[in-house]
Amino acid sequence: MAFGRRPVEEIVTEETKVWECTSEECNGWVRDNFKSTTEPNCPLCGSEMETNTRLLQVVNNHNKSSLA
Repeated sequence: MAFGRRPVEEIVTEETKVWECTSEECNGWVRDNFKSTTEPNCPLCGSEMETNTRLLQVVNNHNKSSLA
C-alpha cells in the first residue's frame, strides 16, 4: 500500500527571460516577470544587471504590475 503518495507531476519548463548580475563575484539573477523596475539592480550586491535567457520551471507571477 502507498498511503499519502501523490502522483508524480511533470515539471513544465520553458525558455525564460531573466536579468543576471554583471559582477564576477555575484551569482544573482531574477526572472523578468518578477523584477521591480524596468532596469533592475542586483538585489544581492547592487550591481547592474543584463538580460539573458534560462531554461526554468514555469512560475506565474499573479501580483505582476504593468512595468512594460
